[in-house]
Amino acid sequence: MAVDEHPTVEAFEAYRASELDAATDVSEYAAFAAALRDAVAGEVRFDEYSQLLYATDGSIYRARPAGVVLPRTVEDVQAAVRIAADYDVPILPRGAGSSLAGQAVGPGCVVLDFSKYMDRILDIDADAKRARVQPGVVQDDLDDALAPSGLKFAPDPASSNRATVGGGIGNNSTGAHSVRYGITDAYTEELDVVLADGSLIRTRDVVVDGDEWDEIVAKDDLEADIYRTVRRLVDENADEIESRYPDLKRNVSGYNLDKVVRETDEGERVLNLSKLVVGAEGTLGVVVEAELSLVTKPAETALAVYCFSDLVDAMAAVPAALEFDTSAVELMDDEVFRLARESGEFAEYAAQMPEGTAAALMLEFDSELHDDFSAAIERTNDRFLAEGEAFDVVEAYTDEAQGRLWKLRKAAIPLLMSLPGDAKPYPFIEDATVPPEELAEYVEQFERVLEDHGTSAAYFAHAGVGTLHIRPILNLKDGEDIETMRSISDAVTDLVLEHHGSFSGEHGDGLARTEFNPKMYGPQLWAAFQELKTAFDPDWRMNPGKVVFREESPTDMRQSLRYGSEYFSTEWETNLDFEEHGSFSELVELCNGCGTCRQTGGDTMCPTYRATRDEAATTRGRANLLRAAITGELDEEELYSDRFQSEVLDLCIGCKGCANDCPTGVDLAKLKAEVKHQYHEREGSGLRERAFANIDRLAAVGSATAPVSNLAPKLPGVRPLLNRALGLAPDRELPTFARQSLERWFDEREATVAAADADERVLLFPDTYTNYVYPEAGKAAVRVLEAAGVHVELASGVAPSGRAAYSGGFLDLARERASRNVDSLHPFVERGWSVVFVEPSDAVMLQDEYADLLDGDEVLTVGANAYGVLEYLDTHRLDERLPSRAVRERLAYHGHCNQKALNKDHHAANVLRAVGYEVDHLDSGCCGMAGSFGYEAEHYDLSQSIADILVEQVDASGGDTVVAPGASCRTQLGDREDAREPAHPVELVAAALDYSAR
Repeated sequence: MAVDEHPTVEAFEAYRASELDAATDVSEYAAFAAALRDAVAGEVRFDEYSQLLYATDGSIYRARPAGVVLPRTVEDVQAAVRIAADYDVPILPRGAGSSLAGQAVGPGCVVLDFSKYMDRILDIDADAKRARVQPGVVQDDLDDALAPSGLKFAPDPASSNRATVGGGIGNNSTGAHSVRYGITDAYTEELDVVLADGSLIRTRDVVVDGDEWDEIVAKDDLEADIYRTVRRLVDENADEIESRYPDLKRNVSGYNLDKVVRETDEGERVLNLSKLVVGAEGTLGVVVEAELSLVTKPAETALAVYCFSDLVDAMAAVPAALEFDTSAVELMDDEVFRLARESGEFAEYAAQMPEGTAAALMLEFDSELHDDFSAAIERTNDRFLAEGEAFDVVEAYTDEAQGRLWKLRKAAIPLLMSLPGDAKPYPFIEDATVPPEELAEYVEQFERVLEDHGTSAAYFAHAGVGTLHIRPILNLKDGEDIETMRSISDAVTDLVLEHHGSFSGEHGDGLARTEFNPKMYGPQLWAAFQELKTAFDPDWRMNPGKVVFREESPTDMRQSLRYGSEYFSTEWETNLDFEEHGSFSELVELCNGCGTCRQTGGDTMCPTYRATRDEAATTRGRANLLRAAITGELDEEELYSDRFQSEVLDLCIGCKGCANDCPTGVDLAKLKAEVKHQYHEREGSGLRERAFANIDRLAAVGSATAPVSNLAPKLPGVRPLLNRALGLAPDRELPTFARQSLERWFDEREATVAAADADERVLLFPDTYTNYVYPEAGKAAVRVLEAAGVHVELASGVAPSGRAAYSGGFLDLARERASRNVDSLHPFVERGWSVVFVEPSDAVMLQDEYADLLDGDEVLTVGANAYGVLEYLDTHRLDERLPSRAVRERLAYHGHCNQKALNKDHHAANVLRAVGYEVDHLDSGCCGMAGSFGYEAEHYDLSQSIADILVEQVDASGGDTVVAPGASCRTQLGDREDAREPAHPVELVAAALDYSAR
């Protein structure tokens, strides 16, 4: 069946074409860039920002490329490769840039980024269990398309929510289920590959000495030479291949000479170059299309996690685990558990682990191998608990319970990389692989290597296939530690060879391990690798320095480091408090390049990337450019340029999704607020910026003069004048103001719950939007709170929360308002009152940002007692007091980004369910409105593109009604054609109240 191309939103492309492509090219590449632009239909970027954006990947390395091409077609790729040959420029194919060994960076290369345009699923043949895809397809997107057929692509790297299939082919990727399914080369059947001369070949099964073989080798071209060379190398080195390649489920070091030729059941020798291109890291050619074989997806799974008091005991149990038809055998150690317990995001998952667990083995069973999960786990319980060294087991049979355990396992890398300070657990020898039966001895010896080098490491692993992720803790800004890294690598590779293992069982060679391949394969196969490389790439321009190198220019793992001993960064005197992160620069440096901000299937971040599919719009991209600005890679004045402000900062819409979704917690919204403040201090601010920062004053006037204020913009000529003066989008509806503000309504009513009769008392904060634009939500909040027996008073003498000022970088104004509010609210909080908000972003302002603006215990006390209205009811279980009538309505609930960042968006859904609604809690991203962002003329189209993604999720939910607590979200959804503005969840709770029951 044919599969439609998923829509790639290009609302921002026109801006890029006019602004970025016109940016000054680095002079030595100007002619090359011009030639590419003439020949390529896709995007060609040679400006400094693009070079910096693509200088890093998920590894410890950094190398500035010449430029970037985002091809649209195979012909684009061929043209780029040919022109690069004419100018003697290296070629580097790249997917999501999540590689951990430095495969996706290279000095002076032209990067081919396939992730934006060449990302189509071309065909799925469910009967044949085959799929044909372009290299930029994200693996999770492929699996989603396969799900209706009950199929999946077997390799499942932890980065599958953003990693591309092409990148997985380059790295020969795999994941937790390789103990059952193996790795990518087993599922790559045919490839369309652009060779170094720009020619296009299709790699597939070719019978050696058959008619097709004779036809290929009779030609006088690069393809013919490749086939002849590969056959000869395999034949001449048969004995070395047999003895040197390890007998493992995972080996992704070197070239796959052991797999390129096989013998069929009929006795024919078949050569398939696909098996060589897989794992070659783009050094042999550029993959532009792939035909993949698929497997059936098990209907059900179960997990058993065995707890050990000693790491070596857990390792020693791995061979026994493999006797039980497991589909995954994973390991976690106590350092992972400790960090998880200290993490707000992962603490609940770590709480599952029994006290005293030094290491845990996770065994997965699936329904294709086991009919009775309980019986299967009973057998493993007998082996590991009754007869073995495990002291406890955590069993999980439901999707939810298993998801919690997998969350803990997958949290290992982000938790470790978020350690404060310059010393980090870095990946450079972290996926060495040995036979599972030798794991225990190997770990003991590895521990001695670490001890000899004065460091330690955390352990987590795909234990069932002998792959241990061991990351020694080093400071790679320190020259001695850089040498220690090299020494550890040398010692560990010796150790791996002693245990008949592989230097890399998952993440490939790249810049980290290529230099050790001669040690692993010996001089004869190393020479064969060099000859193979020359056959495919005579001028050695395809991702040079990876997998293999020339003797005159050896790869050295200590070169091209992201940091290194010469690294420095400028420390600012900041307005906000960055002590929690160490400093401003340390928060920037927390970005390790893993690319989680490129995910599109769930969570919040990064909204602008989801709409543009542009690296510059990712959290990683902004962090890279900020790091360049504070380290001198960019001119120090560039930070204050209009381009840096508009492209790097203004497209961060302050959703705060990165604070929670980024594995290491890079809070770009906070970084943006600080830099925008510094910019305003030096360069001043515009009328629109000041107007939005003080939107409360405009709203107060609008409410006081309503309905005249609502009619005025409709008068001839008024709205165009406003648009020009403030840069507003003509198509965006302006808010209408309520004549009776919430404050006036509240002053004119009688409280139904007296303070003396209530055990709970709250101050309802009159936020700007609720007070002046939509008091109905505030009125509903009062009714619901009183129905729960809460005494409600409206907070008086308070300023606006400061959210608008903070988001715009007016930090002095935000601090002034925060100080006034803490002074006003703290005396009440000290007497046991809580502060409740209708608008989520204002609640989060007190809960989170105030602590960055103000010092002292008072601000922390106020923040700890501030709640969204339904968060308050759920936290204190007051929803149990609400008298509700029977409601038969299904709601699609879209939570607010800021609340999601603090893991607080579930409370409203809980209360809605408690009063009788059926709730589909959407795993939705940002609405794209983001306060003022959606009103700004230059951002309107992008705002709408972000909203399109949310609308698709809402439409797919099947809910009768959509509800959203955020004013911006409701405005954005209500502005859609033929749409009605959603209600605030508290209004639906109020509508469900049964007053006759009181």
